[in-house]
Amino acid sequence: MAKQIGIDLGTSNTMICQKDKGIVLRAPSVVTIDRATHEVIASGVTAKRMLGKTPGNLRALRPLKDGVITDLEVTSLMLRDFFARMDMVSLFNRPSALVCIPYGVTEVERRAVEDATFEAGAKNVGLIDEPIAAAVGAGIKVSKARGAMIIDLGGGVSETAVISLGGVVQSNSLRIAGDEMDLAIVSFLKQHRNLLIGEITAEMLKRKLGTAIKGLDRGSMEVCGRDLRTGLAKTVTVTTDEVRHAIREPLVEILMMVKGTLEETPPELAADIFDFGIVMVGGGALLPGMDQVIRAQTGIRVTVAKKPMECVCTGLGRMLQSTGGDFSEFVRYKVK
Repeated sequence: MAKQIGIDLGTSNTMICQKDKGIVLRAPSVVTIDRATHEVIASGVTAKRMLGKTPGNLRALRPLKDGVITDLEVTSLMLRDFFARMDMVSLFNRPSALVCIPYGVTEVERRAVEDATFEAGAKNVGLIDEPIAAAVGAGIKVSKARGAMIIDLGGGVSETAVISLGGVVQSNSLRIAGDEMDLAIVSFLKQHRNLLIGEITAEMLKRKLGTAIKGLDRGSMEVCGRDLRTGLAKTVTVTTDEVRHAIREPLVEILMMVKGTLEETPPELAADIFDFGIVMVGGGALLPGMDQVIRAQTGIRVTVAKKPMECVCTGLGRMLQSTGGDFSEFVRYKVK
């Protein structure tokens, strides 16, 4: 019997769940390939460690940017390697895959996701809007006639969506998210400390020192980079306040998007959201103080979902479990 899998194909991380088994793979969306043969050398965590460190004959790549595929061939190679790890594809048995995509992507971007999944070895491919999958994974009853708002802060895309009766009523997306925060930290240290660091180091600073509110001191951290004045290696101590100041602009953009979505929401649904509150998912929801900032700006209670990084994949798993039930209208497969 063909395996049924759900794929959360994210800019930063890819998660795969399998029907009746739950999440079976969590890995960074990075792959290292041989330039000459296009053979996959490594993927996931191992490939991420190679970013910025590969010799001339290898390339360590992130094939997704801003939530969409930028390199179709490399994405299919990465997915094929993930499938091979899980022993999901054989000569006589290929999986049916349900893949989530950001709401409002173009037809070309939708087609790229389908093609990459087929090329990786899937027999059937179904697409689902990411806010719906995230809401299901967060425990929101999406089929009810009650407005619910979800904020998904990922690596490449930040999305807000108001959901009612199984569909997205109002949505906004912004291609500013975790990756933009990493770049903002790189830029800040370059301008204010004359230090050039890589994106992996910037991500580490964000995880260990990042905060969205003043007064929350998470300590300091020593980082090593290149001194732009001398060209030599240099170590500096970075503080919580510096990281908070560095990521301030991306956070302001995200807050404006949230407020804009609320302003465009129909009054009846806005009343439901005020009663029910806002649910946050995605890796950005783990940034300390993020929920407090949104609550202060909107006046609405904000809840961070349990295991926010896994919500989308968990939602895909629940949909696969009830293919003939509550979520059957969402699960439609395209056969190639």
